[in-house]
Amino acid sequence: MLLELQNIILRMVARGDGLEETLSRLCVEAEVLARGIVCSILTLDSDGRLHPAAGPSLPAHYSAALDNVQAGPDVGSCGTAAFLGKPVIVRDIANDPLWEKFKGLALPLGFRACWSSPIISSDGRVVGTFAFYFRETRGPTLLEKGIVEICLPLCMIAFERQERLLAHSRLAFTDVLTGLPNRAMFEKDLGACQNDWGLLLVDIDNLKTVNDTFGHNVGDALIAAVAARLSVAVRPLITYRLGGDEFAVIVSSASAEKVASLVDCIHASTREPTVCNGHTVFSSVTIGAAERNSPDQTPEIVRQNADLALHHAKETQRGGCVHYEETLGTAISERFDAIRSVALALDEDRIRAYYQPIVRLDTSEIIGVEALCRMIGRDGSIISASQFHEATKDARIAAALTRSMLMQVAQDVGGWLDSGIAFQHVGINISAADFQCGGLSDLLSDAFGAAGVPLSHAILEVTESVYISQRDKTVANEIKALRARGLKVALDDFGTGFASLTHLLTVPVDIIKIDKSFVDRLGPGDAGGCIVEGILHIAKGLGIRVVAEGIETADQAERLSAMGCVLGQGYLYSKAVPAKEMTVMLREHGQESRLSGRSEALLQPRQLSAARGA
Repeated sequence: MLLELQNIILRMVARGDGLEETLSRLCVEAEVLARGIVCSILTLDSDGRLHPAAGPSLPAHYSAALDNVQAGPDVGSCGTAAFLGKPVIVRDIANDPLWEKFKGLALPLGFRACWSSPIISSDGRVVGTFAFYFRETRGPTLLEKGIVEICLPLCMIAFERQERLLAHSRLAFTDVLTGLPNRAMFEKDLGACQNDWGLLLVDIDNLKTVNDTFGHNVGDALIAAVAARLSVAVRPLITYRLGGDEFAVIVSSASAEKVASLVDCIHASTREPTVCNGHTVFSSVTIGAAERNSPDQTPEIVRQNADLALHHAKETQRGGCVHYEETLGTAISERFDAIRSVALALDEDRIRAYYQPIVRLDTSEIIGVEALCRMIGRDGSIISASQFHEATKDARIAAALTRSMLMQVAQDVGGWLDSGIAFQHVGINISAADFQCGGLSDLLSDAFGAAGVPLSHAILEVTESVYISQRDKTVANEIKALRARGLKVALDDFGTGFASLTHLLTVPVDIIKIDKSFVDRLGPGDAGGCIVEGILHIAKGLGIRVVAEGIETADQAERLSAMGCVLGQGYLYSKAVPAKEMTVMLREHGQESRLSGRSEALLQPRQLSAARGA
């Protein structure tokens, strides 16, 4: 009979039956063998507290009264056995001092004696107790001792299997670096969210810069430090690490005030400098927040909203927080549509380089061109860059557009030079993404080298926003390296940024392109004229050439020329045109036309514009 009991329990363990089910069956089988007794099994946690594991014949209120009781030298039979690590036999509960605090629970149920034995794991730890309650004042019989002798190792086997399962679960649901619940646990808990709740997605700023500057060990130390601070800042809420530099906090009973308070706590805790492997790192985090504000919003929808808010925050309020709103979803949805459209156009080879001439204002001679990106619609329509500008905020799309443009521009310039066309420079717009992705210098060299075009024919046009978005020296160092290889650099949209004159000192440039907004305000008494004159004066002192953008009238051209501006571009001369049309324009109006002895008169600005169909 004892062998049958043993086989029953071992089969349950082998099948993977639950711990409570297995131990309850063990109690039932033991009670069948030792008639008249009541069997109980308790667990002992790491803090030395008891918890009911099985006791199918015990009343629920009795088991509940034993839950969370601290083991000790006078805590009944079970608490004392767990504390001492050896069996405890109490033959008379009513009169034994070990039961003084608990006899009021046992005696009304008819329990007169209790024998409890510690369950000891294979590594010597007490993990629980196995007890027989007797309805007479007595000790155990030989049969009962034999039953317990069989049951104790069975309990140990069942407990240790449960510990292995829990350890495996902890590994499966715990992030190794931070000790936080991981993405799998987040997905599980997120699916169980109900009623009013919210979600915060938290992203560490500039982790890549830390990794590149100090090494991944320092980056990992920063992640661990931020994780610890986040956990403290949002307690008792749980912080999850989703991977990389991203964390999540599920906010129960969310309200706008509660979310705002949590955001403030998170920012305050993470902005303190952190010492990581001997390096002091100043960290910050960017947060996207979303709340479930209607019954039809699923956890996945709330998560998508928070992700959209985080994406927007990283682009517009890095180091801050953006709360999801319906209008935000529409704007980002439009951006995603633009990204898909441009990606498809790249795949289908529908990205084209168009060119706008840069001319001498006094003679209208073309001295160079600016390459502008155009997307050809499937219906043949020409789509300007301003119409898919949102797509260029995606680093991969921006980099892919630049690669495509460089290959086309290099081939076109190579064709012009090979055919003997008078040509000096082509301006190529470079975005922040091109610097972030790295390898810009090699990309330019490869494209122009394959076409046999010297890099001295290229001018890189970079806006002030590129400098502002790169607060370290990455851009300045890259530009310095490019200029050393013969390229010229133009500061585009000059005057519209936040520190234009500072940039002239910190990032050397060869050309300034005055923004159209100043050219539009060149009328008498307008402040635009004073600003343009000031720019021209400063540029002359620094030995920097100037190009005025957006010239649309002869009056603007005349005023600029009178101020000392030599070069300009705009619709007065021509819109951006395909390479074939630009080839014709260069042949007819290139600067070397006059120098080479051609006799035809140069067209005046309005005539040039009309000839080109502007």
